[in-house]
Amino acid sequence: MDRTFSKLTVEIPAGPENSSHTYPIFTGQDILSTIGPVASEYHIPEHVIIITDATVEKLYASHVQAALLNYGFRPDIITIPSGEANKTPETVRFVYDKMHQLGCGRDTALVAVGGGIVGDLAGYVAATYRRGIPFIQVPTTLLAQVDSSVGGKVGVNLPYGKNLIGAFYQPRFVFIDTKTLTTLPARELKSGLAEVVKYGAILDRELLSLLTNTIDDLLKPDVSRFPEIIERCCALKSSVVEKDERESGYREILNFGHTIGHAIEACTNYSLLTHGEAITYGMMVETHLSVNHCGLPADDARAVCSLLLRLSPPPLPEPVDVDQLYQTMYSDKKVRAGVLRFSLINKVGDATFGETPDEHYVKQSMRKVFTTGEDECVY
Repeated sequence: MDRTFSKLTVEIPAGPENSSHTYPIFTGQDILSTIGPVASEYHIPEHVIIITDATVEKLYASHVQAALLNYGFRPDIITIPSGEANKTPETVRFVYDKMHQLGCGRDTALVAVGGGIVGDLAGYVAATYRRGIPFIQVPTTLLAQVDSSVGGKVGVNLPYGKNLIGAFYQPRFVFIDTKTLTTLPARELKSGLAEVVKYGAILDRELLSLLTNTIDDLLKPDVSRFPEIIERCCALKSSVVEKDERESGYREILNFGHTIGHAIEACTNYSLLTHGEAITYGMMVETHLSVNHCGLPADDARAVCSLLLRLSPPPLPEPVDVDQLYQTMYSDKKVRAGVLRFSLINKVGDATFGETPDEHYVKQSMRKVFTTGEDECVY
């Protein structure tokens, strides 16, 4: 069988809490039908549970099920409700119960087919069911393909904070079919592009420049440009994860925009904005904060904010309660000894982590983004 896909290997060295391990990221166009032989090659158990949501089940989960069935696997599907509001311990319990009914044991594997919500939740189930079973990431959204499916961070939300229950649990492999992007709504495409902007801002000036010159084309239905961008983002994230799998330091740079973005999600009950839209606002605020706290050059701030504004996130409810947002940030996982910590940028392509700016400057940056006109927002 012809398998035309690229392969990137994530190599995580041994640390004090874990042994070394590697896994591949496969990327290709229209490759879902080839997942069977790959799963066999990577010693996936015969009994497979496909976890998906109500939207993706109709589009792709049945194709993955057929591809695995045709290669001798026994795949069952468990469907969870769509949406961030359902990424909860209650949904995890629902999946546990379904798996018990299906006779799942330690010789069962999970396959997450969907966006970041499905991948995070399914990965957490895999990490905890019978103390850990193998799982595969099959991301079908741009955000999941460039970010959440890679690196092993899995978990679910609590009402007062994002991903407060979770684990570090790496997949056996990641299987990215870029054809799935052809059915992605424009809003979800923009959400994914926000994470691509993040990688340019924190690690890759050339990528940010490429996005600036091609963003209008990337927002069109043609997805021919995305394989290169997806592979580039996966390589960037892999390089970070390989240095700091458990986010004990350097990996925190990947949270640029997320401290404020997660607070926005919590304050709007995970229902008003997509994750990428909340992170878009978070990155604009943290770009302004980087100017005050890290000396980010105005030209770099303008480049980042202008690009983010071209993703046109929906407006936030007015007036934005800056004090409430600030207090909500204290539920963030990066808080240490009661102190808020931010990942900021010194210049495009050069990020820093563990920064503790003064409350005044944090709120000033939020007000600048949330309450001023567009021209002032982008300097």
